[in-house]
Amino acid sequence: MASKRHSTASAEPALRTPNDIRESDRIVIADALNAISADLSALNADMRNSRWRLRGPHFRDYHLLLDEQADTIIACVDPLAECARKPGMAATRPIGDVARRQRVKDDDRNFAAPKAMLSAHIDDNGACATTQDAHETCEDAKDAGLANLLEVCIDEAERRTWFLFEASRGADGAGP
Repeated sequence: MASKRHSTASAEPALRTPNDIRESDRIVIADALNAISADLSALNADMRNSRWRLRGPHFRDYHLLLDEQADTIIACVDPLAECARKPGMAATRPIGDVARRQRVKDDDRNFAAPKAMLSAHIDDNGACATTQDAHETCEDAKDAGLANLLEVCIDEAERRTWFLFEASRGADGAGP
């Protein structure tokens, strides 16, 4: 993933909430959560759009798989945004903010062979599973709830990667 960072800077007075998390930890946590949320939002959009750029005998299977996986991705975004807001920080905003923060690349191809498209999604989901730095920051800040949420998001990304990998075996008729 290319590194594009967009800092949250500090909590806006209107967003402040009572908590015992240090300001410096809140900034780091919110920045990490917003980067992860942006990646997941971009990946969700890309996977949903990929369904229409596929063709071939397994179109329906891949279409349903990508749709199901996009649902699991978007299910992580809202809780992450809430966790950015909970300590009084700003959450990721609409499309422009996501575009500035996202580290996964958009796939603008009109068509891709199923194996190539699935492989790209394998890479992007694998990248979304690498949120160890955010997890460690949460543990250091003693935010066990957020650390647990990140573990769920990591596990979901690893599961999506596995399913995509298995689906990609022989996707272009070339065998495993």
